[in-house]
Amino acid sequence: MIKRLVDILASAIGLVLLLPLFLVISIAIKIHDGGSVFYRAKRIGYQGKDLLLYKFRSMVQSADINGPGITASNDTRITPIGKFLRKTKLDELPQLINVFKGEMSLVGPRPEDPRYVSKYTVEQRHILDYKPGITSAASLSYRHEESLLSGEDWETQYLTKVMPDKIAIDIDYCTTSNIWQDIVLITKTVFSMF
Repeated sequence: MIKRLVDILASAIGLVLLLPLFLVISIAIKIHDGGSVFYRAKRIGYQGKDLLLYKFRSMVQSADINGPGITASNDTRITPIGKFLRKTKLDELPQLINVFKGEMSLVGPRPEDPRYVSKYTVEQRHILDYKPGITSAASLSYRHEESLLSGEDWETQYLTKVMPDKIAIDIDYCTTSNIWQDIVLITKTVFSMF
């Protein structure tokens, strides 16, 4: 109950305070290619339910149709503005809308693409018992995930090494965390952006 209250207050305050930044990013994306500002990514959320994750669009239009659900290093679908947004994690800010709506929390395992959730083992599916978040222990550990995924066999590397490790880190965090640990994780996330 306390976590939800913190989520509502923090996301509402964040959306109001970040409105000028949202406007600047939106204008930059529109000027660059005239396409949509936001990207609504199909993800799997709490208890395996579908979730539309809000992000600033960092790739060319229809990138999800023309490629995999995970972005590898040197992905040609990423726009010049998108490179900056991804490096600073500013592309994730619209997820405050998901938090405000109650679909996500500030802290929780990152919601996964349905294509990869379908490959979860029975044990890995326990990650769906937790409400997804904007940040997580695993997302900090794998902050530069794209740089790890290179070469022709990057998807196998993701499925066999990166994804299982991220799930294990997040399940461990979720089973032992409290509101104070969440605040520390949020603080580390904010500092890691800069």
